[in-house]
Amino acid sequence: MLRLEHITYTVTPEDGKSGKITILDDLSLEIETGKYIVITGPNGGGKTSLAKVIMGLVKPESGKIVLDGMDITGLDITARSEAGISFGFQHPPRFKGITVRDILSIAAGKKLKKEECCKYLTKVGLCAEEYINREVDTSLSGGEVKRIEIASVLAKGASVMIFDEPEAGIDLWSFHRLTNTFRELHENTGCTLIIISHQERIISQADEVLLIADGKLKERGKPADILHTIDGVYAKPCEKTV
Repeated sequence: MLRLEHITYTVTPEDGKSGKITILDDLSLEIETGKYIVITGPNGGGKTSLAKVIMGLVKPESGKIVLDGMDITGLDITARSEAGISFGFQHPPRFKGITVRDILSIAAGKKLKKEECCKYLTKVGLCAEEYINREVDTSLSGGEVKRIEIASVLAKGASVMIFDEPEAGIDLWSFHRLTNTFRELHENTGCTLIIISHQERIISQADEVLLIADGKLKERGKPADILHTIDGVYAKPCEKTV
């Protein structure tokens, strides 16, 4: 069980104006273990910030985060990773001098054999023969780096996997493969899967959808029950920047 209690997160305006912008506004929610959750909502509504708060990438002003009965509010990124949380960025970093095999092995916590690397790369539509010894640098496209990062999250095998808009920069064929991979993860492992997405195909296969807007949990429910409300929420203007 992942529980967030009264999370508030603010940022200083980029234009130098005084005051604070509230990104997450006294937000509370619970996510049951093993559930496939999709977080959706308008741009700037707080989705990515919520995911970063869970991972420990940003620190909220107030609130509490509890994972399987353990208070992880004060833990840093490394400690949260060790506790079983992993995170896939919308725009992954590049690492000159580090190969795809290195990235996957670091994630797995051991040196992976070629066959093991192939298993993870195949799930994201990449061929191990072509990629295993390539450096994760500017020679790779944004979509390739994105798929490699998703493969590294799979290699880690965390109990809570968070993906921030995994469809961004992915071609249609790879997107189809990724949606199948997410479904297989949900069906064949006990991990909690949390995906930030606007894609109806990903939303429709979730156990539950959380609709986040204006830093608040506006609605949650089964995909079929909540999809009809999304257009109305998206139409509302939002001045926050996440």
